[in-house]
Amino acid sequence: MTSHIAVLRRRMPVWPVPMLWTLALGLWGLSRHHSVWRDEAATWQVAQRSSAEILHMLGQVDVVHGLYYLLMHGLFEYFGPSTTTLRLPSVLAMAVAAACVAITGNRLAGVWAGLGGGLAFGLLPAVQFYLQEGRPYALVAAGAGISTLMLVTMLQGRGRAVHWAAYGGTVLVCGLLNWLSLLILPAHLATLLWTRAQRGMWTRWAVAAATAVVGTLPLILFSQRQSDQVSWIPPLTWQMMIGPVVLLTIGGLGALLDRPRAGQVSVAAIGLPLLAVPQIGLIGLSLIQPLFLDRYILFSMLGMALLIGTALGAAVRAIAPRFPGASPWLVPVAVAVAMVAMLPYSLGKRSPASRVDDVLAVAANVGQLKNAGDAMLFIPAARRDTALVSPDEFTGLRDIALERSPVASGTLKGEEADPARIRTAMLAQRRILLVTDSAEVARPLSAERDQAKAAVLERYFTVVADKQVRGRRVTVYERLRPVPPARSPQGAVR
Repeated sequence: MTSHIAVLRRRMPVWPVPMLWTLALGLWGLSRHHSVWRDEAATWQVAQRSSAEILHMLGQVDVVHGLYYLLMHGLFEYFGPSTTTLRLPSVLAMAVAAACVAITGNRLAGVWAGLGGGLAFGLLPAVQFYLQEGRPYALVAAGAGISTLMLVTMLQGRGRAVHWAAYGGTVLVCGLLNWLSLLILPAHLATLLWTRAQRGMWTRWAVAAATAVVGTLPLILFSQRQSDQVSWIPPLTWQMMIGPVVLLTIGGLGALLDRPRAGQVSVAAIGLPLLAVPQIGLIGLSLIQPLFLDRYILFSMLGMALLIGTALGAAVRAIAPRFPGASPWLVPVAVAVAMVAMLPYSLGKRSPASRVDDVLAVAANVGQLKNAGDAMLFIPAARRDTALVSPDEFTGLRDIALERSPVASGTLKGEEADPARIRTAMLAQRRILLVTDSAEVARPLSAERDQAKAAVLERYFTVVADKQVRGRRVTVYERLRPVPPARSPQGAVR
């Protein structure tokens, strides 16, 4: 029995199993009960604009996601807008990343290390969260997996010019999807130092890396004009270091089990820099400007999966001499146990409650509460994404604060009138529907326009209906208190 399993392992490629496993995890509950949260709503509404409108918007906001928006625009044009079209690219990308982990682990530490790492990748908490996310981070992870596999191929002496071209091109595309993914280059630099790469390898890597950086540099420089978009990210705190410390501790233990040696191409030489360098690099950048969000370095989880895989491979080798019949079952059993243990987490991340809010749910409430001719307000203006993603539910409503639409202004939320004009428009209404954040996630009002909206509603209107659902709230106001007549500067009634 054991000999037959060994023969099958030699004949069959390792990567299809982790790829199909990750694909299954991604397709499981893909629609999240037909919910879309605010980050995905940005993708949804921009993807439905024309290419020219997207390019116009990128000059004002979100240029860092420009390539991703254009890609999703093409998919929405061809397949139509849906939660499947929104999220399936991320699922497929993560499946590719898992396959890359499996191939890399297999080449460096054997079948069980590759299989264990590839299967473990899809179960990592950060991977499960972004596995079904309509944003570019999974695509970057796939690119990081491909470029790392190319680097391993070249370090093992099997690389040709086409591999270097694939390496440089993949890193460039990742940089255009999210320029912080260029942190993979210092990770690969650390690998070259660890493995004592030859001069020719250094030269070719430097050319490929420089090409990727130069190609991304215009995006990096232009995006600095839009740095206000990340002004909401909190400064680095010691509490935020707990996650990286835990990851690096686990990864370090996995590297020790690989028995790393200087000058040797090993899982430790590939996986530990891939895990540690992006984490440390982002921490360093965050000391200059707050940027520490795990999704920006999601690709570092490839290193974690490789190190987990090598730990599983070491465990199989340790028990094989004494329990040869049981050793082939160690990895499948370990993955099954991990899956059962993480089942509550996995179910939670596939529910609408796993995200801050749900754009589609509140849009359905608007459709139920509205009357033809009602006025519409959004606090803050970014909550206009509800109407942009589900325009049919807002048919017959008038957005009385909006001066220029998001498309015309080249923005995500449009441009609103000044507070005085908004106040005048509100006082001319009998009923107003307000879409805002629910009480548990709402932030204090800071914008003058939003403060003016809230003040008028409180003074001249009364609540007649109110619904809160999945982080969003729609409230119906009716005007009961008469508006005092305007007076001239001399005090006479006009």
